Amino acid sequence: MTAAADRLFVNGEVHTLAAPDETREAVAVRDGAIVRVGRTREIEFLEGVDTDVVDLGGRVLLPGFVDAHTHLTTVGRYLVHADLSAADSPGEAVDLLTERAAAVAEGDGTGDEWVLGYGYDESTWNEARYLTRDDLDRVSTERPVAAFREDMHVAAVNGVALDRFADALAAAPDETVPTDADGEATGVLLESAIDPVYEAVEPGPTETREVVEAALADCAAKGITGFHDMVRDSHAPRVYRDLDAAGDLTARVRINYWSDHLDALREVGLRTNDGSGMVETGAIKSYTDGSFGGRTARLSEPYADAPDETGQWVVDPDELGEAVAEATAAGYQFTAHAIGDEAVDAVLDAYEEASRTDPGEARHQIEHVELADDAAIERLADAGVVASVQPNFLKWAGEGGLYEARLGPERTAATNRYRDMLDAGVNLAFGSDGMPMDPLLGVHHAVNAPAESQRLTVTEALRAYTRGAAYAGFDEDRLGAVAVGKRADLVALDASPWAEPESIRDVGVALTVVDGEIVYDGR
Repeated sequence: MTAAADRLFVNGEVHTLAAPDETREAVAVRDGAIVRVGRTREIEFLEGVDTDVVDLGGRVLLPGFVDAHTHLTTVGRYLVHADLSAADSPGEAVDLLTERAAAVAEGDGTGDEWVLGYGYDESTWNEARYLTRDDLDRVSTERPVAAFREDMHVAAVNGVALDRFADALAAAPDETVPTDADGEATGVLLESAIDPVYEAVEPGPTETREVVEAALADCAAKGITGFHDMVRDSHAPRVYRDLDAAGDLTARVRINYWSDHLDALREVGLRTNDGSGMVETGAIKSYTDGSFGGRTARLSEPYADAPDETGQWVVDPDELGEAVAEATAAGYQFTAHAIGDEAVDAVLDAYEEASRTDPGEARHQIEHVELADDAAIERLADAGVVASVQPNFLKWAGEGGLYEARLGPERTAATNRYRDMLDAGVNLAFGSDGMPMDPLLGVHHAVNAPAESQRLTVTEALRAYTRGAAYAGFDEDRLGAVAVGKRADLVALDASPWAEPESIRDVGVALTVVDGEIVYDGR
């Protein structure tokens, strides 16, 4: 006799994504796994005395979304500190920071707590400029203030912070600490010059748990059942494991550690894919270049709005090659940030060299791949490298947007080539980089990309945010599809993304299920 199910999801429009157009009506779950998929009347035979029956009422049921690239503590800080993504101008950003400063002052008796804001994007403002020391001095001249651009490659600090880090900034590369006509620091910091600020504002264990729990609640509300977190010098891994041990973790976490953590991981014996069913060790992460927003992405041709600049190496190719070789030889997956075309080529060079001495299935990744030519796409496919990309970045690809300002129209049309990558056989995994962490927004942009030739179908985009991201984490056997034997990580939507593709970003999440348990109910 077949055992009863723990939970049934019935009367739905189930898109399994196991095959492109496969649909069913209902799903049965037992012990956190999917045990049957089929018609409602078939699935109802598994109802027992204690079975929870969830009537989907015609809603769309999909595999849960897996975000293949995020920074969860930063996402949480948007929710706890000033969310500057809501600002439409430098003045509004200052106002939001001033509100945050008032809240900080109420709870801080020392006068030394930082005022922090995250997520501003000057490319959307009429006054398209970075925030500066002058702006942040209006917030406070007594306590340190920092505002981080959305890409986290540019920050602004006030005079208090500049004075505090004077020695460190004096030692930073000149191009990372812009100055005005009088040779005074503007308060804008780029790339490595931001590191002392990051270290100073990194939350302790208690605050880390606060921001992680806030971000996890937000993930659940957006249908995210798993994510790959980029971690460096953070208490987040401890928080994830504590939540997991207590049974309170509401999404699966794959932790990609910075390359300077490699020795520590080897010493404690944590290898790629080690861990529990909820928290596992992922790849070793490194950088190559910066961002288009900061004009620090490494290009083979100069920036359209800065003809003397081609970007910066955050980690130069020789150093990157050594890191890739060491990690690959030790059996780790590797992933490298690369945005500009020259940076993408440098990562591919490093991977190809490492594979000559260690030809196993490393499943290495490149994060972002925003500007890649035909040859690079062919190399991605031939080498089996995962393109871990962020379709929400397409918000910058429209006419008159950030890409066009930095790259000009011709190169803008050659950015984020998801259709070409998929057609070439590249393994495509979607994530958000936390800008914002919202899969349906990313799917919307991939389906409605400004370059019509690069648009994906709804199914293709959803598979990149489920199956593709699961594959990037060696999880394709247990995640990424609604199929018997897979873990019951599911999301129910209030409307069908296929019905109105031009409005996917407006579709609401009704239910989020992780390991068979409902972690969000928005019905």
